Formats: sequence, C-alpha cells, structure tokens
Amino acid sequence: MKIHYNPKLKELARQLRNNATKSEIRLWQHLKRDQLMGYDFHRQKPIDQFIADFYCHRLRLVIELDGYSHQFAEVAERDMRKEQRLQELGLTVLRFTDYEVLHRTVAVLGVIENFILDFEEGRGSGSTPPCPPF
Repeated sequence: MKIHYNPKLKELARQLRNNATKSEIRLWQHLKRDQLMGYDFHRQKPIDQFIADFYCHRLRLVIELDGYSHQFAEVAERDMRKEQRLQELGLTVLRFTDYEVLHRTVAVLGVIENFILDFEEGRGSGSTPPCPPF
C-alpha cells in the first residue's frame, strides 16, 4: 500500500535533516545503511500531512523522538493526533525520549530489534512498547 504525502513538506523535511537533534544523530548512526538487521530506514520522511523522524517502509514502522518541547500540552496533543493518523494508515509508531536515545541507546535499539523480531515472526504489536527500566 502506497502512502501519499503533502509535497509541500519535502523542503521542510530536508531542513530538518540538515538541523538534526543530538538524539536524532545518535539513533541515525545505528539505523542508516541497513545497519539494523538489514532494514532500510529513512529520516525526516514525509507521510500524509506529517514528517516522521524515522521510517521503515518494509516494517511500516515510524520512530518518533520526543525532546523537551513534547512535554507541553499543545505539542503533546499534536503528537497524539499525528500518532493516531499514522496508525489509521496502518503504521506502528515507536516513541522514545531524547534522554532514552542519548543515555540508554542499547535499550532503545533493543526495543526496535524486538519489534523487528516480532514483525518477522508475524506478531506485530501495533503499539509502543516501553523501554526497559534502568
């Protein structure tokens, strides 16, 4: 199934790629060039009316990273609408905080790897599993 996007988002996505956060850079180091279990991820990918931080078409997986601003009610509400729409499109959204990516990278990668293993075994969850506790 092809997922369309608003072409007006293409330039904004390019700008976001060129101004990545520390957590986006850290995670991208592990996702780029099919490094994570051979799956092709894209960063700042326009999907529908949104831009996903990371996206793997084959897995139908969106990964979102939440920084400080995501604690504000307005931003959290927008995140909720975005996640709901992406799920309506048949995508799974995994959400991590910047802190988790920067300080618990191995745990974050473990959650993503577990999602991939479930996908490969036909057990896709469709929901965001939490990072393991400290």
